[in-house]
Amino acid sequence: MITIERRTSRARARSERAGETWAIVLAAGEGTRLRSLTTDAGGHGVPKQFCALRSGPSLLHEALRRAQAAVDPARVCTIVAQQHRRWWEPSLTAFPCANVVVQPQNRGTATGMLLALSCVLERDPLANVVVLPSDHFVRDEPTLTAAVHRSLRALRAREAEIVLLGVTPDEIDSELGYIVPTREADAAPAGVRRFVEKPAPPEAYDLIAEGALWNVFIVAAHGRSLLNLIRRRDAALVEEMEAAWRFDAHAASAYSAVAELYRRLPSLDFSRDVAEGRESALSVLQVPPCGWSDLGTPERVAKALLRPVGSRAERASMLRIAAAALSLEERLGRRQVASPRVPRAEGLCR
Repeated sequence: MITIERRTSRARARSERAGETWAIVLAAGEGTRLRSLTTDAGGHGVPKQFCALRSGPSLLHEALRRAQAAVDPARVCTIVAQQHRRWWEPSLTAFPCANVVVQPQNRGTATGMLLALSCVLERDPLANVVVLPSDHFVRDEPTLTAAVHRSLRALRAREAEIVLLGVTPDEIDSELGYIVPTREADAAPAGVRRFVEKPAPPEAYDLIAEGALWNVFIVAAHGRSLLNLIRRRDAALVEEMEAAWRFDAHAASAYSAVAELYRRLPSLDFSRDVAEGRESALSVLQVPPCGWSDLGTPERVAKALLRPVGSRAERASMLRIAAAALSLEERLGRRQVASPRVPRAEGLCR
């Protein structure tokens, strides 16, 4: 296992071939938004990725299976948090020790991605990567897997350098982020015109009618291109992280340069701080509706448990009903459409 304390073994854990595809599973988040539901038998809070829907496998376990559907298990790299060890360690025993990156503190998704990229690119400088969150739910896994493979083929064909996966919305949701493509999405990656974060319901309806997709934070990229994107946001951070990683690889003492670096880093979010404003470097690939949810609220947990993947006709009907509701709300002078009532989510526990 690669820890922040000692990494001397990692210096010898180099890929036998260059230019392979790696998966980076981000599993170091605290899951604070859903803490009211994610508790163990003793009532203690458990980060969402280590919990399960009803009695199924944990969300982390599902994400690891998702990663293995895209790459060889020997090239699945998971970034976790030191303070979560009791939850992640049992799930990662089957993976190479050199592929478990333990970060000292949570400093945002971009920082965690950068740390994992440093691990992968030192071993395989020409690597392609697919970045996967560990705390999302997908009902129709084959549909998402097919899209991930399409994005990787686009990388190999040099159709794009960095591809974001965008899921076709199947409802009006004003609490999610949207990606607006430069053209009508199809089987090939399109350019990214802009990002819209948490639009009001009328704007969300217009965005969906325009062809906008949900931003689900799944990224396929040439590793160096993704590194350079982060470098455009903070070149000093990239240089410091790479230097700290190299230092710790050969350090004979218990001192960790990465741990020292983390102590003074601010939080850096990939979507907000890195992707936004750099749309010209990005592409987006459409994913058909697949029952995706970020499980970010109790209401979304309930919907994930109760709602099947809708047909095209059902989604069109949803948009018509939503448009009628928006029109009624505007006539009544209300600013937002109330969310439908859903049962309280049950069964999200470890």
